[in-house]
Amino acid sequence: MFFKAENYRHPAFMEAVRELAPQAPGVAAWGLMTGVAMVNSGLSVFESIAMTLLVYAGSSQLAALPLLVAGAPAWVILATGLCVNLRFMVFSLHLRKYLMHLPRLERMVHGYLTADMSYVMFTRRFETPSNDPQDQMTQAASLAGNTFMVWTSWIVASFVGIFLANVIPTSWGLGFAGTLCLVGILCSLASNRMRIFAASVAAITAITAYHVPLKLNIVLAIGVAVILSMSLERFGKTREGQAA
Repeated sequence: MFFKAENYRHPAFMEAVRELAPQAPGVAAWGLMTGVAMVNSGLSVFESIAMTLLVYAGSSQLAALPLLVAGAPAWVILATGLCVNLRFMVFSLHLRKYLMHLPRLERMVHGYLTADMSYVMFTRRFETPSNDPQDQMTQAASLAGNTFMVWTSWIVASFVGIFLANVIPTSWGLGFAGTLCLVGILCSLASNRMRIFAASVAAITAITAYHVPLKLNIVLAIGVAVILSMSLERFGKTREGQAA
């Protein structure tokens, strides 16, 4: 195991596992559908397993599959995966302060394992990083519990989808369950006007720019939401300073 043994024995680890358990079926449904989609797109079982373990990003995998089927150049497939997964750079920057006290290898494993769901659940519980060693251990154990639950649910379900791809029809639409799960988390996080504004701007931009090639509408949505939110926040602080 790459993580320290005390992370698994820490009460925060199991607390995080239990906290994420209600979302696990949604993650599993999404993983199951992704496993089916990979095999039905023409990938071999070995290639599908390798993609599941190495890429470990449902949105990127599903975005790359049509390009693989169409015989697109490798650079186009890689660029698409990069664009779709740019949000993980934001996740990493945010989590940096929480994890900098850990060894580099452990930080890299956290970077690989952290997914949308685990990131959201962790940052909702711990809004700010701590400098206290005991609190840092608690936070690291909690993140390990979150990522363990999501990774296990995704990998197991993906493998089931890969091996039973000829039995499970894609018409079941199981991937939509994972989307609904993420939407539920998003709604619970929209706790103030700025977050609601940012989410609304990102959604409108992504839908408006849906036909932009290479899934760049997602990148555009992130950029527009960040720029407008930061500008609005800066404008608000300027007005407060003038009023004072």
